[in-house]
Amino acid sequence: MSVEISIIIPTLNEETEIVGTLEKLNSLAGSFEIIVADGGSTDNTCELAKARGARLVKSERGRGTQMHSGALTATGKVLWFLHADSVPPFNACEEIIKTISVTNVVGGNFALRFDGNSRAAAFMNRFYEDIRHIGLLYGDSGIFVLSDVYRQTGGFKPIPLFEDLEFIGRLRKRGALLKVNFPITTSSRRFEDRPFLPVFIRWVLFQGLYWIGVSPARLARAYKPVRRGENS
Repeated sequence: MSVEISIIIPTLNEETEIVGTLEKLNSLAGSFEIIVADGGSTDNTCELAKARGARLVKSERGRGTQMHSGALTATGKVLWFLHADSVPPFNACEEIIKTISVTNVVGGNFALRFDGNSRAAAFMNRFYEDIRHIGLLYGDSGIFVLSDVYRQTGGFKPIPLFEDLEFIGRLRKRGALLKVNFPITTSSRRFEDRPFLPVFIRWVLFQGLYWIGVSPARLARAYKPVRRGENS
C-alpha cells in the first residue's frame, strides 16, 4: 500500500534526540513512512531508529547527500525532510496534505520555534519569524515537496553547506511554496553552553558569502560544526 508522506530524517550520532522525535512522529495521524538516512553514526542512533519502526538507509556523510539517499527510496507522494532534533505539530501530516493540494503549490515548510528559555532561543524565534516574511526558509523548518517535483528538479545536491538554500532556489522555479503556521519545535542546543553572539555572527557571515557567490565547497573548508553530531 502506498503512503501519502515519506518522512526523511538525516542523522549522525543522534541517539540523544532521535527517540523523542520518532516517538512523536509515530503518534501522528495520517499515512506515512519514516526513513532515517544515516551518515555513519558510531553511537546507537541506527539501532534506536530501527527499534521504533523507521526504515534505515545508509549513506555517505553530508546532510544533502543523506536526504537525497533517503528520498530515492521513498514511496510517498510527498517528501518531508525533518531534522533529528525537531518535533512536529500534532496535525503536521494533515497540514502538509492540505497545503500541497493548493493549485500550483509544489511544497512548503513550517513555522519554527526553538525550545528552551535562553535569550538566544528567544532571539532566534523572533529572527526566524522576521525572515519568513522575506521568503527565506531553511532545512530545520521541515521542508516538504511533491515527490515527482523533487525528482524532476534533481533533489538535494551533495554539496557540503547550504544544500537547503540551493534546493529551494531551484524548487521555486517549479511552483509556489506555502508556509504552514503551526510550528515545528527544534532544539536550541547549537546555542547552549557557548557564547551566542560569535555563533550568530558566523552564521550570518557564511550566509552572506553564499549569497554573493562563494561556493559551498570553499566555505566548508572554513566551517566547523557547532554542535555534536552536526553534519557539515
